[in-house]
Amino acid sequence: MLPAPTPDALAHSQRVAAHLRALIAEAGGWIPFSRYMEAALYAPGLGYYAAGAMKFGAAGDFVTAPEMTPLFGRTLAHAIAPVLAEPPVGDKTGGEVLELGAGSGRLAVDMLGELERLGALPARYCILEVSADLRQRQQETLARELPQLADRVQWLDALPVHFSGVILGNEVLDALPVELVHWTSTTPLARGVVLEGDAFAWQDRPIADPLLRARADALNLAPGYFSEINLAADALITSLAQCLDRGLILMIDYGFGQSEYYHPQRHMGTLRAHYRHRALDDPFYLPGLCDLTAHVDFSAVTRAGMAAGLELVGYTSQASFLLNSGLTELLMQTPPADAAAYLPQANAVQRLVSPAEMGELFKVIGLAKGGVAPLAGLVRGDRRHSL
Repeated sequence: MLPAPTPDALAHSQRVAAHLRALIAEAGGWIPFSRYMEAALYAPGLGYYAAGAMKFGAAGDFVTAPEMTPLFGRTLAHAIAPVLAEPPVGDKTGGEVLELGAGSGRLAVDMLGELERLGALPARYCILEVSADLRQRQQETLARELPQLADRVQWLDALPVHFSGVILGNEVLDALPVELVHWTSTTPLARGVVLEGDAFAWQDRPIADPLLRARADALNLAPGYFSEINLAADALITSLAQCLDRGLILMIDYGFGQSEYYHPQRHMGTLRAHYRHRALDDPFYLPGLCDLTAHVDFSAVTRAGMAAGLELVGYTSQASFLLNSGLTELLMQTPPADAAAYLPQANAVQRLVSPAEMGELFKVIGLAKGGVAPLAGLVRGDRRHSL
């Protein structure tokens, strides 16, 4: 049994559903799933990330790593500090951070606080956030917890034309709208959304987008296979590469390399809806109240980055990256004898690195430009050979 939405939440979902039905009608009765997902998540004032419902933490729909423990952000600060400290080359300054989709603002608070302790503060900490609601929450959190650093934090409406430093995305790629493809005995088809009465339903149609068709043909999966292709992730990586003059793009997310992503046993894809800490197979359930996500194909991310002039400098599990970057040492700064303080942090660390939880499913990929020094977090446990 799923938790029932409040009357206000249900009314909001009905408004989102009406908006989606209007989009389908305007498009002639069919939209690709990527269009449905984009509107369900990001439609201004309506989408899951654009409206005011609680998303993160115990009261929301999921818990991200920064919400579990400040040790996650502190460890990332240690990981990127060497990049921020690199001297400028010519007119290309280093030392800035750009966080994509900063969620509640928790990661920014923890990273900036640790960078301040390390004497490695960035010249600016920029946040690119498409949700006005989340941007306001981030501003309130940072003003409350790090007032002394308020002048270093800047919110952006678009990617900068030029940037040097570290671009960071934690659970960003999985929330980008995906194309759904159904491979048949004759040809791959695009899976889209139609209406049956007022209800949403699936319908497959020939693939019109030549780029999507080329990707689907190249995969050449068995008839009956159904999965996602994330063209939006390719586009984002390309855009980041274009604005990055010198530095590192660090992406943390759940996913696989291509051979594992499209494994025969994963023939129904990875698309899921998340509602009140439950994972659902039905992406049409309570639109606007559910997060929609798909795992990341890190091989495709790598190809997009390299085609845009980036160098793949590392790919490893979240567990390896955090442990290589000093997570255990930071945990031990809390005395184990102080059980009330130590045990919650130790339990959170266990979730972050355990192969049975986030440690193995989540991966970290580093793409760089301009001769960035190797990151300790990416040196041991490197899995670039699997991409």
